Parts: sequence; C-alpha cells; structure tokens
Amino acid sequence: MLKIGDFSRLGQVSVRMLRHYDQMGLIKPAYVDPDSEYRYYSLEQLPRLHRILALKDLGLSLEQIETALQTDLAPGQLKEMLALKQAELSQQVAETQIRLQRVASRLAQLETEAVVSPYEVVLRAVPERVLASIRRVVPTLMDMPAYRCGASDELYAWLDKQHLQPCGPEMVLYHFVEYTETDVDMEFGIPVQPRPGLTFRDPIQLASLPAVDQMACVIHTGSLWDVGLAITALFTWMGRNGYASAGSFREVHLFGKETEKTAREPVVVELQLPVVSQSIHLQRASQSREA
Repeated sequence: MLKIGDFSRLGQVSVRMLRHYDQMGLIKPAYVDPDSEYRYYSLEQLPRLHRILALKDLGLSLEQIETALQTDLAPGQLKEMLALKQAELSQQVAETQIRLQRVASRLAQLETEAVVSPYEVVLRAVPERVLASIRRVVPTLMDMPAYRCGASDELYAWLDKQHLQPCGPEMVLYHFVEYTETDVDMEFGIPVQPRPGLTFRDPIQLASLPAVDQMACVIHTGSLWDVGLAITALFTWMGRNGYASAGSFREVHLFGKETEKTAREPVVVELQLPVVSQSIHLQRASQSREA
C-alpha cells in the first residue's frame, strides 16, 4: 500500500486530482483509514490510473473517461487511440512551426521595405537542359518537404542503378502561373547526359527544358525558409523593369543534395524565371484572344 502522496508521485498526478478522481468514481483508494481518513492506494491500481491519464490526454472529458473505463478497453485499443492522437499532435506541431516560419518571413519582408534590397537580379541566357525528373501534384504546402525528399531519393537511386552521374545541380520546378497553397504542380529534376539503353520506371521521366534567352536570376544565401525574400526581390525587379513571367519558376540547388541538409542549415539557391517584356506579353495575349 502507498500513501496518497507517494502514489501521486508514482503515477505523476497531483494529490488534488487523485481526490477529484475519487469523487468522480474513476479510481477510489484501496483503503481509507477510518480514524484519519487518510487515503492509501495499491500498486495494482496503477494500470487503471495510467488508462485515466491516457484517455485524458486524448481529449476525453472525465465523464467520457468513466464511460470508456466501463467498456473495459483492451490495451491494444488504447495503444491505437494514443498512436492516432500522437500523429494528430505531430501534424499540429508541424503546421504551427510552418506558420511561425511564415510569420518570421513576413516580419523580415516588412523590415526590408525601407532598405535597399541585398539581392541583385541579373538577366542572362540559359542553355537547354535534360532532366531525369519526377513531376507530382502536391496536395498542400505542408506536404511539400515529404514529396520533394521522396522524389530526390527515388531519382538518386535510379541514377545509381543506371550508372549515371548528375551533370548539374538538382532543381525544383513549379508549374503554375499564380500563387497557390494547394494542388501545387511540382517537378523535382536532376540534369543528366542521356545515353542509349536507359530504362525508366514510373514516375521517373526524361524531361527536356528548352533554352531560355531571357532568364531573370537571383542568388539566395541563407535558410530555405527565407527564400521568399529573394522571390520578392525577383518579382519587384520584374515590375520595375517592365517584364512578365514566361515559363515555369526554377529553384536551382547550388548547395548539393536537399536531403543532406536540415531545415535550419544555410544554403545557396539560384532562383530562375523565364521572362519577356510586358509589351511582347500583351501582344501575345491579344493574338491569343483573337485566335
């Protein structure tokens, strides 16, 4: 038998809560001294206390816990319920972390509004490239890291099997014309020199990126979470210089493999966007409508 204070320390629950559980009928003392009315608990009651605390962590009210205990939940059922709750909480933590990073990025953008941008956008020609790539529609931005890392692992495993070496830095292409947080059309690619005898398996494909005469480029050094600052600089430059986007946005990893870096490590990324002068863009749009 254990005094209530010792049982509280063993079960990691306060004496006040043990008394409350007693009043609710969830777990009563094994023995109450008739003279002092001091409560004592037995070691055999510890599994029941653990069930009460586990169900409480699942978000059940004490009334719901009482009902659940009456059904005599099997350990396997309780374990499954806790595993589901653990996954749910992990998802909430991940979402909160992403929101915190986005808030930090917004604050950084506000702080740089009144200062000269550290980014230098250059216009240059980019040659044609051939990529071994995987293109997928990513359900949400939350899913992006998993999709990108999965595509990277598949592609590098395929390169090893084909005895191919990358002939340029890996890149991520985004095939959309406006900002979106859902159903993101993303392509992860590695430049290769194709040769006869290559064998492909879905979803890996050989994609040809055409040469671009006018590619607006900017280098970002720092956390990938802060790459939005470079994107802001790129589109600000376009607006000031009379250009419009004319193709898929490219994120070129000059730092090596994405899967070998943590989210906090500094990286070097080149952002590329095919552009055309706004006058030509308007002319093409007019011709398209007439057609």
